Amino acid sequence: MSSYSDEDAFEGAIAKPSLSQQAMGMPQFDYLDGLNPAQREAVEKLEGPVLMLAGAGTGKTKALTCRIAHLLATNSARPDEILAVTFTNKAAREMKTRIGTLTNGVSEGMRWLGTFHAICVKQLRRHAELVGLKTSFTILDTDDQIRLLKQLVRAANIDEKRWPPRMLAGIIDGWKNKAWLPSQVPVAESSAYDGMGVELYTAYQQRLKELNACDFGDLLLHMVTIFQTHADILANYQRWYKYILVDEYQDTNVAQYMWLRLLAQGHKNICCVGDDDQSIYGWRGAEVGNILRFEKDFPGAHVVRLEQNYRSTGHILGAAAGVIDANTNRLGKTLFTAGEDGEQVRLIGHMDGDTEARWIGEEIESMQRGTRGLDPINLNSMAILVRASHQMRAFEDRFLTIGLPYRVIGGPRFYERLEIRDALAYFRLAVSQDDDLAFERIVNTPKRGLGDKAVQTIQVTARSNGVNLVEGARMCVESGLIKGKGATALKELVQGLDRWHRQLLDEADTHIELAGMILDESGYTAHWQNTKTPEAPGRLENLKELVNGLEGFENLQGFLEHISLIMDNAKEENGDMVTIMTLHGSKGLEFPAVFLPGWEEGIFPSQRSMDESGLKGLEEERRLAYVGITRAEKHCLISFVSSRQVFGRWQNQAPSRFIDELPHKHVEVLPTTSQFGMGFGGEDDMAGSIHEKVASADVYNSPGWKRLQSRQQQRPTGQSREARGTTIDMTATSSFTTGERVFHQKFGYGEVIEIEGDKLVIEFDKAGEKKVVGKFIVSADKASDVPF
Repeated sequence: MSSYSDEDAFEGAIAKPSLSQQAMGMPQFDYLDGLNPAQREAVEKLEGPVLMLAGAGTGKTKALTCRIAHLLATNSARPDEILAVTFTNKAAREMKTRIGTLTNGVSEGMRWLGTFHAICVKQLRRHAELVGLKTSFTILDTDDQIRLLKQLVRAANIDEKRWPPRMLAGIIDGWKNKAWLPSQVPVAESSAYDGMGVELYTAYQQRLKELNACDFGDLLLHMVTIFQTHADILANYQRWYKYILVDEYQDTNVAQYMWLRLLAQGHKNICCVGDDDQSIYGWRGAEVGNILRFEKDFPGAHVVRLEQNYRSTGHILGAAAGVIDANTNRLGKTLFTAGEDGEQVRLIGHMDGDTEARWIGEEIESMQRGTRGLDPINLNSMAILVRASHQMRAFEDRFLTIGLPYRVIGGPRFYERLEIRDALAYFRLAVSQDDDLAFERIVNTPKRGLGDKAVQTIQVTARSNGVNLVEGARMCVESGLIKGKGATALKELVQGLDRWHRQLLDEADTHIELAGMILDESGYTAHWQNTKTPEAPGRLENLKELVNGLEGFENLQGFLEHISLIMDNAKEENGDMVTIMTLHGSKGLEFPAVFLPGWEEGIFPSQRSMDESGLKGLEEERRLAYVGITRAEKHCLISFVSSRQVFGRWQNQAPSRFIDELPHKHVEVLPTTSQFGMGFGGEDDMAGSIHEKVASADVYNSPGWKRLQSRQQQRPTGQSREARGTTIDMTATSSFTTGERVFHQKFGYGEVIEIEGDKLVIEFDKAGEKKVVGKFIVSADKASDVPF
């Protein structure tokens, strides 16, 4: 493709004559025949600002590509007069291919179809000198960016542990997403890095100029700056881009919004396609307000609602609508389908996370075999969508154990994650100090001031004395071969390894307590607590989930053996596999069958999201629930548990407020999987709401559920219309006494020796003394009634 090297060529491009429609051999608008009325309206309304409010599964890509084809077919614009912006290269390629099919290849002339970054690079190459760069500037990747910031942090004598360079990169990127130059950062924001954030940002930008480089955030920031300070250049682009089309407008940040708005002030022919109900990326700078105020930004805007859904059944759409309807900040739309209602969204409660994973595994196998009264569904057509990556552990464990093939999309498998491998290396050394591979992994993780030379000294010392690396490290410290801060930190590590090994042998602490102790005393937990990156909170949650996984094992060694065995089954397979991924990663995808586990307060909606962003965070969580439900084509199953473990301790869970918002006519409440005969009211067709259907389920007799009920009248949102005013009277009962013989499904028979509220201290015949929640215990004489 040609590129323009000066302003004359730029102006000349605008006056370039176009080929006629007949010469191109294009069809006479055949593509319009396959559009529904709303889609056709969006395609044919070419002049002026247009907002295509496209609900999930309503064919918005089809409408967008047909609109571009219509611009070309009607000679409304030449290919290079159309600016079409997407968020991913994949979406850009798909759009170009579709347009090419509709226009017999005319899309090849669309030089301005691509991602925000790709288009801004083209623009910036032409005007680089206006921001102090040369045309040949380079774009730094993340590693180069962190390396440069690390140099600046060190030069400013800032403690890297307290203020990691990666955190500074995130702060600066956030400022660039808001189109703030260093001089424009508000005072309230400038306190970052002990008040040195803006100073470091200034130094960083200056250093980039010296290197003739920019980062990805600069691509938009520089172009917005150029447009704001050089009216003539902006006017040229405004004339050039006769029509502007933007996909996924709800995901734009402030800088992208400003760039688009500046360019659209010429012809004002801007068409933005998006869905405010699917704006789920606020944590990375997306502003749902951009789409909400479209009509204010572009007076006289024509809004077209695409509401006919081609993906999901009626019941799935109805359930999703009930949830999203609780959001107040939305433009509003009602999805419908010309297809069947299908089966209702199924809702089920479980005793704990392991039970939930086991049940879903069995349900997947049943659906695969077609033994649930349905046509068989292959594994590739099923997905488990979780709110956070730590929820994957229970499913991966279960699937590896039963040999059910699965894939994790968007990241490594749970036990292959960096933080999990590090933690397991510490555990392995507590079991055996002969594990040199584990020692090599953690000797400087977290950082202990030990460089490659120090590690090499340890290895040489160990080999020359015929001992393991832990003993070699001890020798290096005692003989003074390693000195300074590194020696002190290494001594503390060796002493810690000795102490943890003794505690393991003495059984002074439970293996669950010891695991948490190892992670804390080694400094590994603090390492991730002090790492201020977007990934750090998730890594901490994964570590907690790893410790939770120890509960089902008698000791640490047994747990490590279990992991080794199941990971041996984790070889990549080529056949059908169930997909496991986060809800955020699932946007834009669809599956015939979708499982949505972990719908509990604090998990979904995420407590961290609500704490950090309040009502705004809650509404984004609700949009995420809407996205999850609308990924399903035919079958959608939502589940929650009454108790989960956090660092080895059981916690009562309250069902998610989003469950309250599911319209009862679209939901089938299944009998609980609890082993104690706790039945849901799922068979009762007379029940007026989900609240009434589940009121009789003992699985809800938890403090968490009662707290949820007590908050119902105070909660402004988060309750379905059908449930408002419903009062549920539930009282918990405890029927155990000290000295009573009881039974637990995992630990077997035992005797109650102490009662602490809803917790029982039990001396089990085989497992020893354990503290468990009373609801997981039955009297010994009723053990034969417990289903396995």
